Amino acid sequence: MTKKSLKPKRRLILLRHAKSAWPDGVADRERPLAERGRKAAPVIGAYMAREKLIPDLALVSPARRAQETWALVRDALSKKVAEREAPGVYEVSAERILDVIRTVEPGIRTLLVVGHNPGMEDAASLLVADGDADAMGRMKEKFPTAGLAVIDFDVDGWDEVAKGTGYLERFVAPRSVG
Repeated sequence: MTKKSLKPKRRLILLRHAKSAWPDGVADRERPLAERGRKAAPVIGAYMAREKLIPDLALVSPARRAQETWALVRDALSKKVAEREAPGVYEVSAERILDVIRTVEPGIRTLLVVGHNPGMEDAASLLVADGDADAMGRMKEKFPTAGLAVIDFDVDGWDEVAKGTGYLERFVAPRSVG
């Protein structure tokens, strides 16, 4: 994929969960969103709806903060989106996230993955070979909570997605779109 103007065969949206709280005595997987996260997630959802970044399928980490982020994003979207809990994206490497992506059925054109850092940031860096220069600079500087990377692929199926085959169409954070 060399130009944004080309219609991608596959679009991957990587969303890092919104800001979470760190309550005492709560296991990592059960940490809820912080107030800032509860405000940021709907901002990203509204942006996705406005920009028509509506996934065919959402794969969501089982961690409470990722599930809560997705619920707030989902509520802002203009249509119902198929969703699956994806244990394979909780606290894993970029390569493991790529393995999960490669198992998605070919009928899915736009895929959303809601997960965690460093996995989301590392997966985006692993997959992107080219893209919007400003977006690439922002993404490399920081992949903040509720950060959203939109990566396009010129492949016929998710099983063909590989390192360096993606085009970073955009990268945004709640502060830049709210």
